[in-house]
Amino acid sequence: MSEWLYGRNPIYEALRAGRRQLHGLKIARGVQQKGRVAEILRLCQQLKVPVKQVQRQELDRIDRNHQGAALQVGEYPYAGLDEMLVQAETAGEPPFILILDTLQDPQNLGTLLRTAEAVGVHGVLIPLARTATITPAVVSSSSGASEHLLVGQTNLAQAINILKEEDIWVVGLDGGLEAQPASQVNLGGGLALVVGSEGLGMRRLVREQCDILMRLPMVGKIESLNAAVAGSVALYLALAAREG
Repeated sequence: MSEWLYGRNPIYEALRAGRRQLHGLKIARGVQQKGRVAEILRLCQQLKVPVKQVQRQELDRIDRNHQGAALQVGEYPYAGLDEMLVQAETAGEPPFILILDTLQDPQNLGTLLRTAEAVGVHGVLIPLARTATITPAVVSSSSGASEHLLVGQTNLAQAINILKEEDIWVVGLDGGLEAQPASQVNLGGGLALVVGSEGLGMRRLVREQCDILMRLPMVGKIESLNAAVAGSVALYLALAAREG
């Protein structure tokens, strides 16, 4: 099964990552072949990816945010938790895993994947159902970061048990008063950070399996942050703790 990725950065990162089957590139007639477009064409030549010039209307039928290019690729290569743990071991780093419990919004998922790649997580886990998955829209909203990440679909409760057996601290992001302030939570060492869905938060079983619940400081007038913003802040807090 194949699909079309669109937008210059997502296409460039998919080519650079080299994790998918690459079937062909469509590029709009008249697009200036410089900057990112030139880099895309150079990679296509290196990788022997067929390139076809088409009218913009043909790309519009794929997605109107195509930025003059679309790449036909194979389906997204999901990974297993074992691959993520091996990646951490190979890097000589304590495991750093992001768990996303039933996020529904592709934009939120893409934003969190982009942050996760930026802070160096070793893998991202999403549930088997009732969740946004790695679609072309998510690849676009992650600006192609998803192409460099190990993302796995799994039973989250079972995965959390495995992580605990590996002595990885499971921290759930939560806004309730019973959650510990972030300043009092040790985010260094092996960590699995759990971010719940928009509005509903973590499901009960996932929440109960967390070693600790953590809340972000809120000193302004609003009561909460959305899942993507809160998760991104927590990821950077974890990065700072790991570097410190």
